[in-house]
Amino acid sequence: MIYNASQFVFKAPEAISRARRVLIKPSAHFAAGYPVTTSKDIIARIIKGIRWISDADIILLDGTPNGEPIRPIYQSLGYDFPRVLTLDVKDSTWVEVDNPLPKPFIIPTFWVPNIILSSDYLISVSPLRVNKGQGELTMSNLMSLLPIAKYGGNKDGWRNLYALGLDKVLADLYFTLPFDMSIIEAKQKFIVGDDPVHGTAEEVGKIFMGRPLDVDTEISETLGIKADYLENIKLGRQEIEV
Repeated sequence: MIYNASQFVFKAPEAISRARRVLIKPSAHFAAGYPVTTSKDIIARIIKGIRWISDADIILLDGTPNGEPIRPIYQSLGYDFPRVLTLDVKDSTWVEVDNPLPKPFIIPTFWVPNIILSSDYLISVSPLRVNKGQGELTMSNLMSLLPIAKYGGNKDGWRNLYALGLDKVLADLYFTLPFDMSIIEAKQKFIVGDDPVHGTAEEVGKIFMGRPLDVDTEISETLGIKADYLENIKLGRQEIEV
């Protein structure tokens, strides 16, 4: 669904009322505010909506592309919400999870934080970014849940995954990490190149919310933003349904 950003109120789905642990994955791996990263405002709205129907544990989880601690970044972004636990991906206990696709595009298993598997409801919250013509939407936001030590080496980000072909990696990640909800903070469209922090912002004034594939597809279609991995996801879904 598409909402006017200024009027957005997060109404938590009924499933959250039964959850013991809700994990929120922001885009928070740079010490720069919105539209580079997820704004404090939208996370606060989501937390308020969750608290309206649930007393579940709420966790924020993200990591940096250079392996540096993320807690100072959380602090600089104002992520100081009461009764919310802020965690760093690099401190996670890692679990190898099978890709359920009969024929994975490129990666048959992913190493992911164990806390994801022990959470009852998973929400991705990220700004609307376009990098070199490709939309960085829900699935791109999930990349920073993966250990850089296994997928790029120290301080090299996820270099090895990019080398394999991001359109295939993100499609495999979609099937392996089934997040329940995606929220794209599209108050602005942030267009970047080689520098992920400096770019051009265009006003959009919207919030997109729903299931991850639906949100990414709707943004691609309504705003004309390319996301090549969407075609691979469609092929993968056909493979599972056969």
